[in-house]
Amino acid sequence: MTAPGAWMKEELGSQPEVWERAAALTAERAVLPAEGQRVAVIGCGTSWFMAQSYAALRERAGHGQTDAFAASEAFLDRGYDAVVAITRSGTTSEVLELLTDLKGRIRTIGIVGDLASPLVDLADDVVGLPFADERSVVQTRFATTALTFLRASTGADVSGSITDAGKALTEDLPEDLIAAEQVTFLGRGWTVGLAHEAALKMRESCQAWTESYPAMEYRHGPLAIAAPGRAVWMFGDTPSGLSAQVAATGARFEDSALDPLADLVRAHRVALERSLRAGLNPDVPRNLSRSVILDA
Repeated sequence: MTAPGAWMKEELGSQPEVWERAAALTAERAVLPAEGQRVAVIGCGTSWFMAQSYAALRERAGHGQTDAFAASEAFLDRGYDAVVAITRSGTTSEVLELLTDLKGRIRTIGIVGDLASPLVDLADDVVGLPFADERSVVQTRFATTALTFLRASTGADVSGSITDAGKALTEDLPEDLIAAEQVTFLGRGWTVGLAHEAALKMRESCQAWTESYPAMEYRHGPLAIAAPGRAVWMFGDTPSGLSAQVAATGARFEDSALDPLADLVRAHRVALERSLRAGLNPDVPRNLSRSVILDA
């Protein structure tokens, strides 16, 4: 029997390697929507947050209007040229139902870890990332690998991100983050999705009290819970004055010179360490399964 968190540890530690493999999939980028097309990106949970990041990256790169939806709340009858579905398992009920409904009406592209899943037959085109699939329920490398592939497709140079991910795996983790009573994650633009994902990761793995917001929204109320023994973790560029305002509350303000996606790897490591200290197993967290498959 494997030790608690062994799968998560192995999978999060492999991220630089699998990101590099994803970045090299240049031919597979051809199935993604063409520049200028209007695109919706869908997913559930972690995949929804990666959809948010990709949507912001694609639109800001000038490739066309791009919106992100939770699969269960998607409004797709808006003249989209294509729908991109992100799903590790390829079995998530809401995603499959949506693709079934769209069949023959809107072109769909699936990004999936399991190439034997039902999604492969439902989507018009598929980008398979089986080398990034995972055994742990708590998802790390599939999500970040999918986003690395999509980020590269917008013309971004991801080599620095891959290098920084290696650094993120070896840097010492601040004890204040591991022991924090509460952590709030913040982002701007494409990193808002990363903030939401980091918060989810800690809730899933170690049952922590976490919240997440666009950084400029944090001072519109959520700042009220900042206090000594708590932390605010910023992904990407910090808004002017924010670090000083957080410091004045006694909370730790965490930001990093690493690429934001690599900084998410640090959050994965903190989540793993917190879960192990709490005597939990993030590979099989309470009340969760690897894929949400709903009864008909």
